[in-house]
Amino acid sequence: MVCGVLNDPGQLLNFVWSGWTATWPTQLLAVIWIAWIISWVAASFWSGQTRKYVMTRDSLRYRLPILVGAILFVPWTGMVLGEKPLWLFGNLGIYVLAGLTLAGISFAWWARIHLGRFWSNAITHKEGHRVIETGPYGLVRHPIYTGLIAGMLTTGVAVGTMTAILGAVLISLGMWQKARMEEGFLTAELGADAYGSYCRRVPMLLPFFPPS
Repeated sequence: MVCGVLNDPGQLLNFVWSGWTATWPTQLLAVIWIAWIISWVAASFWSGQTRKYVMTRDSLRYRLPILVGAILFVPWTGMVLGEKPLWLFGNLGIYVLAGLTLAGISFAWWARIHLGRFWSNAITHKEGHRVIETGPYGLVRHPIYTGLIAGMLTTGVAVGTMTAILGAVLISLGMWQKARMEEGFLTAELGADAYGSYCRRVPMLLPFFPPS
């Protein structure tokens, strides 16, 4: 069956656009995330030189839940398991949720552009690194994670399958764990006075909430 799918472009396309991406407008959610992945990877070359980073074995604490969550989140998992949505939204509801997903991703992109060459996919100390507390970083300490978590959870709700929801939650927990590790790393690297003061003034992930 797998060989047949790989040899037949039509079957391969049907497999790719299967599960919750098989019909419109939930396909719009997939298009939004595909566009984000392509643009995010393309922009990864715009990054400063790394001075220090968290060891790979330590990063498994956040990478593992993100990986498992991603496997559960993709539409093919639900298709293989024969899942049905726990609830259904009409087209208008999906469009609204897609708009919220796009808003979350846009917030993450605003943060990444604002961070400039200090951005990194891993937890690192970049050359010339300093505390950024303007723009989205004046609202939350980790706006990239805030935006992606919001978009991921909104997509999970829109899709409505148990695997998509559980996957979105696991990815969000992984990002939260990464943010916590990043806090400790940056406090040690940039100094408790500089980064600790910032943490006491700005909330971690939820705008307008008390700092924690």
